[in-house]
Amino acid sequence: MWMLILFVLAVGLFSPAALAAPGELDLTYSAVGITAIVIFTIAYMLVMGEERLHMRKSKPVLVAAGLIWIMIGWVYADQGLPGVAEEAFRHNLLEFAELMLFLLVAMTYINAMEERRLFDALRAWMIKKGFSYKQLFWLSGILAFFISPVADNLTTALLMCAVVMKVADGDKKFISVSCVSIVIAANAGGAFSPFGDITTLMVWQAGMVEFQEFFVLFIPSLLNYLVPAVIMSFFIENRKPSALNEEVELKRGALRITFLFLFTIATAVACHMWLHLPPVLGMMMGLGYLQFFGYFLRMTLPGSLARKRAMAERAGDMARLERLGSVVPFDVFSRVQRAEWDTLLFFYGVVICVGGLGFMGYLAMLSDTLYTQWNPTYANVALGLMSAVIDNIPVMFAVLSMTPDMSHGQWLLITLTAGTGGSLLSIGSAAGVALMGQARGYYTFASHLKWAPVIALGYIVSIYAHLWLNSALFEVFNH
Repeated sequence: MWMLILFVLAVGLFSPAALAAPGELDLTYSAVGITAIVIFTIAYMLVMGEERLHMRKSKPVLVAAGLIWIMIGWVYADQGLPGVAEEAFRHNLLEFAELMLFLLVAMTYINAMEERRLFDALRAWMIKKGFSYKQLFWLSGILAFFISPVADNLTTALLMCAVVMKVADGDKKFISVSCVSIVIAANAGGAFSPFGDITTLMVWQAGMVEFQEFFVLFIPSLLNYLVPAVIMSFFIENRKPSALNEEVELKRGALRITFLFLFTIATAVACHMWLHLPPVLGMMMGLGYLQFFGYFLRMTLPGSLARKRAMAERAGDMARLERLGSVVPFDVFSRVQRAEWDTLLFFYGVVICVGGLGFMGYLAMLSDTLYTQWNPTYANVALGLMSAVIDNIPVMFAVLSMTPDMSHGQWLLITLTAGTGGSLLSIGSAAGVALMGQARGYYTFASHLKWAPVIALGYIVSIYAHLWLNSALFEVFNH
């Protein structure tokens, strides 16, 4: 992080011209801008020390976001331009709202499936199959890699993490390593699909890369996951979970809720692909599906209980009768309440902080310096590394705003690096941030950081694979 600050300041000192848009002030050289960078850095240092400080990660970034935009507002009000700052903040707030609602629906569905005991059943099936921890490590990673291109990396990571936590049942070391693998796999899998990650959606929607061209990133993305996973697998104990036999009865509607979740994802994809509407529209519509189904479950609960109670009495299954006596109606809003609100508030803080720094001119300044003074390949690789510290969404937004004259191969390279570079740190991707909330105490910033060298190796291998396999695309330019 300190290297990032020094780089920003160095670029600011030697940049030949201001890059502020018309109506905006260039604050990159000002005391306000430098103060904002320091505030952002201190906030992130507190986030990184979450495990040691026992302080929720949302607190420092919420305060930092407020301070940064208060300083911006003060400067613009002093210059007689309060409306410009207000419009910029509302734009950033809209970006967060889309992200938050998307994440909220995904969390709600996952909580609903957990309440219906779907993950308990999947855990029981895995244990019955006799999978060892090493096999479970590979199974969760491979599933994450192949589900994320369809379900997006964030949703996939949340889903697979829930399964791993159920299977391992308190084994801190295994859950920690598996969560790292899941984050890498979900980010890598999302990089070769137009709707596997928000950054790929941005590139596709901007028309820089055609739909089918994304799939040439499959092998580089696969290597990005496999290289670290192979090394990490040597540190997995080849033993089996302690519980050997477990009978799990799915609650009523479990499979239908799973189908509704898939249908929700399909709705979100269809809204974007064919109607060119934000995917969050489809996700919120999917929350309506779940609400209607919850209403159906509540209305038909008495009849369902009566039938099951009669069947249990005929079979003499007293244990099942006891379980049926504790059945409560399904409530969608109780599932929403259980969403990881600390994670959602952390997202707000990050998006608003980075949006403020971008509005001051830092992101545009960095992008302009990289693409005018550096080779595009080096610039795209560096921006991928930067996305591990600064969220990949504003990094990609800054690149798209600059619209550098790059070949299709280079646009695919920045898609690959921005999508997978975030795997280097737990705070570098939406998947990592979400899992820190879902697996609190097991998966932390520090537990992810110790695997950074092997993750970096996969990052490098994937870049070389893309440069070699797709060399012809580096000659095709957008004009």
